[in-house]
Amino acid sequence: MDLYLPIANLPVNMLVIIGLGGIVGLLSGMFGVGGGFLTTPLLIFYGIPPTVAAASATTQVTGASVSGVFAHLSRGTVDLRMGTVLVVGGVLGAVLGAGLLDLLEAIGQTDTVIGLLYVILLGSIGGLMAWESVQSLVRRKRGVAAPASKRRHHPLVAALPMRWRFYKSGLYISPLAPLLLGVLTGILTMLLGVGGGFIMVPAMIYLLGMSTQVVVGTSLFQILFVTMASTLVHSLTTKAVDLVLAILLLIGSVTGAQLGTRISRKARPEYLRMILAFIVLVVAIRMALGLGWRPDEIYTIEAG
Repeated sequence: MDLYLPIANLPVNMLVIIGLGGIVGLLSGMFGVGGGFLTTPLLIFYGIPPTVAAASATTQVTGASVSGVFAHLSRGTVDLRMGTVLVVGGVLGAVLGAGLLDLLEAIGQTDTVIGLLYVILLGSIGGLMAWESVQSLVRRKRGVAAPASKRRHHPLVAALPMRWRFYKSGLYISPLAPLLLGVLTGILTMLLGVGGGFIMVPAMIYLLGMSTQVVVGTSLFQILFVTMASTLVHSLTTKAVDLVLAILLLIGSVTGAQLGTRISRKARPEYLRMILAFIVLVVAIRMALGLGWRPDEIYTIEAG
């Protein structure tokens, strides 16, 4: 069943797009990740222009984050003060990201840079996840307990001036650290259409030293507002948000997330992390090959 995407300016199979959203939702429910970091590459593989894919994926992440934020707010697992600082940084990052997109479009390197960033991010994250999963499986096989981790913020964070108390997170640190983290996530959200949770959550734990009880809820709080801001900035600048595409993705992701949650309850966490690492690395390799492949048609004629 073909459907025309007005912004992407091409017809797509509606069931295929819903299926892609379902795959991302399935992974989200199984592994506890937002899935936005896979949505954009999958759309690019299907033939959606990278800028439209990133902008529309941002819209999808916004819709998918709403229910999670309300659930965590009801449980009291959101540090609103920390979240607000992260949101301010994220909005600033989204504006900076818009400027970077304009610059990349001016020099004609948008697609290449988006592809390179995905290869670097997915390759490094997938590699670290695979290494951690292998270590966990080896320890499990040998019957060795995992070493206890001490929660503390990074020495560079401790050196920053003007400390605030973040009571929910159990921290007394400078707001500059989460502000800069928010800026970085905002830039990535704008450029790549990701929620940033796959970077935000580890950074909040290992760099800021936040309490794990509020990390996921605070991360979702930040993702919701930053993706909203990024969607607005995309709409005003690149005009690349395809609502038809985003709605189809959202339909699939909501359905897939329910199924993924059920699967995650029955599977071992070590195997789930290993599977996710494998998927991330495969996508990174495919993106890298796409950057190096020579297209069948080097020159194309585009109607003006």
